[in-house]
Amino acid sequence: MDTGHEGTAHGGPLAGVRVIETGTLVAGPFCGQLLADFGAEVIKLEDPAGGDPMRQWRTDENGVSLWWPIISRNKKSVTCDLRDPAGQDLLRELVGRSDVLVENFRPGTLERWGLGYEELQRINRRLVLVRVTGYGQTGPYAHRAGFGSVGEALGGLRYVTGEPDRPPSRTGISIGDSLAGTFAALGTVIALFARESTGRGQVVDSAIYEAVLAMMESLLPEWEIANTRRERSGAVLPGIAPSNVYPSADGAEVLIAANRNTVFGRLCAVMDRPDLTADPRFADHAGRGQHAAELDAIIAEWSSALPTDELLRRLHGGGVPGGLAYTAADMLGDEHFAARRAVIRLVHDKFGEFPMQNVVPKLSDTPGFLRRPGPDLGQDNDEVYSWLLRLGAHRLDHLRSQGVI
Repeated sequence: MDTGHEGTAHGGPLAGVRVIETGTLVAGPFCGQLLADFGAEVIKLEDPAGGDPMRQWRTDENGVSLWWPIISRNKKSVTCDLRDPAGQDLLRELVGRSDVLVENFRPGTLERWGLGYEELQRINRRLVLVRVTGYGQTGPYAHRAGFGSVGEALGGLRYVTGEPDRPPSRTGISIGDSLAGTFAALGTVIALFARESTGRGQVVDSAIYEAVLAMMESLLPEWEIANTRRERSGAVLPGIAPSNVYPSADGAEVLIAANRNTVFGRLCAVMDRPDLTADPRFADHAGRGQHAAELDAIIAEWSSALPTDELLRRLHGGGVPGGLAYTAADMLGDEHFAARRAVIRLVHDKFGEFPMQNVVPKLSDTPGFLRRPGPDLGQDNDEVYSWLLRLGAHRLDHLRSQGVI
C-alpha cells in the first residue's frame, strides 16, 4: 500500500515548527492541514464534549466523516475546553512551547479570555498568531459572524457565478474558507521567515472576503475605469473564446480551450479549417470574443461528428488543451493521476484503504508527506500533556474530572 511517506527521511521542510490549532470547521483547519502536510507538528485543540464539528460533516452511512480524515491529516488531537479558565491556562502553557497559534474565533474572543496578542507575546515573543475570520480583525464589519459563503458573496465571487438568467450560484466546494486558509498558511510561512531576521513573531490576519477578492482578477478596474460590470456568464468567460464545453458524437462534453492566437491556429489545423484564422471575425483575440457564439457553433458542429476518444486524441495530438470534466471515478482511474501520485491512500482504522488528494505543491528536495489520517478525539492527550507540558498525574486527573480535557 502507498503510505505517502516519501519525505520521512528529513521530516518535511517545516519540521521543528510547532503549531497549535484552535480553529474549527474549514478555514482555520485548512491552514493547519497545509502546514502539517509539509512537516509542521500541528496540535489541534478540540472541545472535549464533541470535538470539531467537522467530525460530523460528509459522513458515510454509519455517520463516520469522510472529510475529517483529510482536513485533520497529520495532526494531533488534544481535548481542551477553552471556555474554562483552566483550559485557557493550558493554552498559555502550549503557546510558550510553540511557534504558531491558529485561531478562527470571532474577533475579540481571545481578548475576552485574556489571550490577546500582547499577552501571548509576553509568554512567547516569537509566537506567530494566525487569525482567520470572515471580515478580518479591523473595520466596521469585524465583529459580524462570518461564514465562507458570505465571504464569497462579499468578495465578488457569488455575483459572477452561475447562469446570466438565474440568481447567483456557488461552486460545489467551500472555496472561500479554503482560500482564506491557503492565504493564512502562506502568511504563516512568511511570518516565520521574517522572524529569522527580526527575532519576533507577528499577527497574520486572513479574512475570507479578502482571500476571495484576491482572486477576482481585473473586476475593480473594469468597473471604475472601463465602466463595465462583470456579470454571470455560465460556462464561458466574456470575451474569451473559444473556451467552452463541446459535444462529442457519443454524448460526452469535452472542454476545449484555444483562446490564444497560436493555440487557436492549432485548433483550426486539427479541425482542417485553416480558413478560420483568416476570417476577420476570428483573426484576433478581440474578434473571437465578440463572435464567440458563432465560433462555438462551428466548433460544436465539428466535435459532434467525432467519438470522444478520437476527439481527445486529435486535440492532444495537435497541441490543443482539451479534456473531460472529471468525476471522482475518473480521477481514481486516470493514469496521469497515478503516475504523479495525485491521489494517495492511507490506512484508516474504520475504512481500511482511504483515498485522498496528495500534498500540493510538489517540492523536489523537501517534499511534504502524509503520515496518518485525522486522529480520534483526544488521541494525543497523553503525549502532549504528559510529555510536552510535563503535567503530573494528579493535575491531569483533576482536569479530566472537571471536564476541561
